[in-house]
Amino acid sequence: MGFAYRNFIFAVYGKPKQEMVKYILTGLLLFGGLLPPTKAQLPPKREFRAVWISTISNIDWPSRKGLPPEQQREEFIDLLDFHQRNGMNAIIFQVRPAADAFYPSPFEPWSEYLTGKQGQPPIPYYDPLEFMITETHKRGMEFHAWFNPYRAVANIRGSSVADNHISRTRPQWFVTYGDKKYFDPGIPEVRSYVTELIRDVVKRYDIDAVHFDDYFYPYRIPGRDFPDQGSYRLYNKGRGLDEWRRFNVDTIIQMLSSTIKETKPWVKFGISPFGVWRNQDKDFQGSPTRAGVTNYDDLYADVIKWQRLGWIDYLTPQLYWEFGHRLVAYEVLVNWWSKHAYGRHMYIGHGTYRIGSSAAWRNPRELPNQVLATRAFQTIHGSVFFSSRSFNGNPLGINDSLHNHLYRYPALLPTSPWLDDVAPKAPYFTDAFEKAGGLEIRWADDDTTQQTRSYVLYKFEEGQVVNVNDPTKILSIVQQMPDPVFIDRSYIKGRNYIYIVTALDRMHNESMISDPLRVESANGSVHFEFAP
Repeated sequence: MGFAYRNFIFAVYGKPKQEMVKYILTGLLLFGGLLPPTKAQLPPKREFRAVWISTISNIDWPSRKGLPPEQQREEFIDLLDFHQRNGMNAIIFQVRPAADAFYPSPFEPWSEYLTGKQGQPPIPYYDPLEFMITETHKRGMEFHAWFNPYRAVANIRGSSVADNHISRTRPQWFVTYGDKKYFDPGIPEVRSYVTELIRDVVKRYDIDAVHFDDYFYPYRIPGRDFPDQGSYRLYNKGRGLDEWRRFNVDTIIQMLSSTIKETKPWVKFGISPFGVWRNQDKDFQGSPTRAGVTNYDDLYADVIKWQRLGWIDYLTPQLYWEFGHRLVAYEVLVNWWSKHAYGRHMYIGHGTYRIGSSAAWRNPRELPNQVLATRAFQTIHGSVFFSSRSFNGNPLGINDSLHNHLYRYPALLPTSPWLDDVAPKAPYFTDAFEKAGGLEIRWADDDTTQQTRSYVLYKFEEGQVVNVNDPTKILSIVQQMPDPVFIDRSYIKGRNYIYIVTALDRMHNESMISDPLRVESANGSVHFEFAP
């Protein structure tokens, strides 16, 4: 058998991409979430698989305010390990829930949700954000730092507010709406302040992305308008109120886009908007839905514009409804959003918290089928789940569906060619030998630019097509180390195998394949052959 594998044209498996979703999974929707993939239904090799970890009101982490730092760290490691077992390859962590910080900030006080009292640092001291990023990257997962840009006090009657909190030192920047205090997005100094505090995090921490959710202008309170009349009089420059509010949000998004890329060009900027941009009865370009709230008309967030103009790197619309919903059906919205990626990433936000909440969500296949539906579109690149605690107790077997079927095989993260498309150099095998626990495989690379962040090790049995586009052949994704090594504990003496290794950089560009390692094991002897 020859070794000219570099010149192979590898087969690419995948389903044809459809325009509509409701009926594309006929038969598969009935049982697909509970069956392993066939050759014709291979999972994607690249897919964003993430979970939101919310800190506001201690929804997900830490489990309570003022938990000792050692227990905080233990809880976070347990969360990471749990979600990694479920197949996740990224987390979206809320580092700034209410103009406070889960890290030492020169701008804002420590969060009360961390230490129990706003402004109180952890005792004994540590930097939670640095710790979390390190542990996340150690597992080969991306860390997306999630900021709430405008919420300042979560509850004006009950929240801990430090003396140096920005709502006290710059009260003229804030308005009270309902039981919360918000930055006024119409004040230019507010936009500059938020931009600089995010620049600080991008500069000091090795995050992979800056992430905003759906909270720009707040959701409407019936009968009450957002009290920004003062800033509107000062800064409207002839714009109508709605147009002006959208201008304010557009402006901070554009400012942040430039600032992030000027600081670290590889850090992505992503937005997770409410699931409906506009209804079609308001705009012919909108979705055929009847949502009571929309991004454009109620939150003043023209998220499609940001994606189209390249101000952001990904969108994650929150499609927290079921198939067949009478006003906002999942299949209608996933189809609509698939048409608005504009060459950037589109992930779908799933409402794991909805499991068991209604007749539709008592169907154990509802959420697995939603994930399967996203895979029908070339322009949709993965899924994000809200939120971490919703997986506790394995409701309706969702963890089993992910671990055993949907995410049974690892996935590389999607590439971002508009940011970087230069792959690292290919690694090469250096040694292999049997051990009591399996086959130990070693390799090296000539990467002097420190591009390489991890390696992908593929395994094929003799006679199988060597196809590195088949994710079921990924044996492991191994983090970069001085002398890379992996023990294949699934190795069976007496069988012949071919191993391939590639390198990944931090933007997930994959190198050319290595020359293969062929392992022949027969008649009690083992022979290893490295291609020249």
